[in-house]
Amino acid sequence: MIHPPAIPTRLSVNLNKIALLRNTRTIGTPDVCHFATIALEAGADGITVHPRPDGRHVRGPDVDALVALLKQWPAVEFNIEGNPFHQLMDYVRSARPAQCTFVPDETGAFTSDHGWDLARDGERLRPVIAEAKALGVRVSLFMDPLPEAMAAVAALGADRIELYTEPYAKSFGTREQGAQLARYRAAAEVALKLGLGVNGGHDLNRANLPPFLSTVPGVEEVSIGHALIADALEFGLAQTVRLYQAAIRKAYS
Repeated sequence: MIHPPAIPTRLSVNLNKIALLRNTRTIGTPDVCHFATIALEAGADGITVHPRPDGRHVRGPDVDALVALLKQWPAVEFNIEGNPFHQLMDYVRSARPAQCTFVPDETGAFTSDHGWDLARDGERLRPVIAEAKALGVRVSLFMDPLPEAMAAVAALGADRIELYTEPYAKSFGTREQGAQLARYRAAAEVALKLGLGVNGGHDLNRANLPPFLSTVPGVEEVSIGHALIADALEFGLAQTVRLYQAAIRKAYS
């Protein structure tokens, strides 16, 4: 039997939507580091950013500023995600985050919408995975919930997978929810047996998070941005972080 992590899943707050709002003006408001501090003081376990080549969200100076800020929070993990073939490795080399999550975004993609096809991209990924690990950075690959793909992830030398959870989120509250959860559970079980860590992210929210975590074994981290920042418009960011941590604890109760 595969057991859940010894401690509840860690919450990493994605700050891209804060930067997106900031980028609609030229006065630096809202400040990404200020909101990172609010999230951390409220109990966030990590900070995630996804600097895209078009600069519509978090940008290079934000990454540098967050690296400096997080020196005051040694227990907090910094996760930088994005396509390693679209300038992401520049950030990995300079920031040396705790984790980089490689995502197969196309240039100008509206949002992340699929996991890696390792039959096509595996050999291209192998050297960048090796480089990141040589820098002391944990590597997670953004993957669809395909049990048969997990062996290829392990063979490439990645440390974790991040399960792309939008299909589950879309099925939440419908007849398809159980079938979708079964897919994620099966993929996670295989990943764990192969020694891979398991993360999750994309369209997770306060409602669908507890059933996901109580069904899918061993999820070490969830990265949540859009829904969390949307909730923060109603509750404020600090209270929202506390609500998401409560949702995580609910899954383990």
